[in-house]
Amino acid sequence: MSALETIESACQALVADVTASDPAHDLSHIKRVVNTTRYLTDISEANAWVTIPAAWLHDCVQVAKDSPDRAIASRLAAEEGVRFLGTLDYPAEHLDAVRYAIEAHSFSAAIPVRTLEAGIVQDADRLDALGAIGTARCLLTGGAMGSGLYHPADPFCAQRKPADRDWSVDHFYAKLFKLPETMQTDAGRAEAERRVQFMKNFLAELGREIGVNPPGAAA
Repeated sequence: MSALETIESACQALVADVTASDPAHDLSHIKRVVNTTRYLTDISEANAWVTIPAAWLHDCVQVAKDSPDRAIASRLAAEEGVRFLGTLDYPAEHLDAVRYAIEAHSFSAAIPVRTLEAGIVQDADRLDALGAIGTARCLLTGGAMGSGLYHPADPFCAQRKPADRDWSVDHFYAKLFKLPETMQTDAGRAEAERRVQFMKNFLAELGREIGVNPPGAAA
């Protein structure tokens, strides 16, 4: 086992014991973010000693979506992640970069991305909100929070502002369809656009089944 793999193993053991704040932020989510981070790191020739630990630890402190502390969740995770890495045989010169990558990954925190490594972790986390897995996570979280599936009179926000605390499908319009334009890497943006197209196809099929076409869908 390499030195970085040893660090990864310790990070995985830590997050495996963290209680997920909602069904969409469990250990499976973290593992998917790590795998995507690994891919983006390789093709971008980024520093894996920063990106991989940051991906493992990006949700090591979790705050519920409806908590008033949600906007500082990534800062809390960054502080705990760096504290934990400091207990391991981890290069101290990378700690600030890991802290920044974890803190900047959050959509709610709205922190500008200034490094390649932070952009990769942010892209990997946001990609997990898109595509088939993103659709499943959105509906799973909406159900857990007591949201309805779709607005009965205007399912696809054609003539109203999205209210994604009330209706799960609204979250596609409030946030998810906007994610491709926030991607920091070319590969992340291309994959985000591909996954959004899947989600639009899903909504088109949903519209066909309920008898209401989404805006822009073929009649």
